Amino acid sequence: MQKVVRDIPRGETLSYGEVARRAGNPGASRAVGTIMSANFDKTIPCHRVIRSDGKIGNYNRGGVKKKIKLLKKEGAMKQTGKAKDFTVYSYHSI
Repeated sequence: MQKVVRDIPRGETLSYGEVARRAGNPGASRAVGTIMSANFDKTIPCHRVIRSDGKIGNYNRGGVKKKIKLLKKEGAMKQTGKAKDFTVYSYHSI
């Protein structure tokens, strides 16, 4: 699972469910979230893992605002008009 997350390119995201699927356990999206919430290894970019409904989800190294800031900095989020109206770019390549 950590390799899947480590391989998410800068400027892209995957959902918790997609990480679980690529790790070989498609029903383990909640487990992915639990593991990411305990991740403090900076080589694993857990901020690139988002909810399948497109919402950001939490971030254990600074909260949602920090996660949004990182995703914007990497080009994974683009503001589309209103202050809280964002498009998140997902990584779909296999």
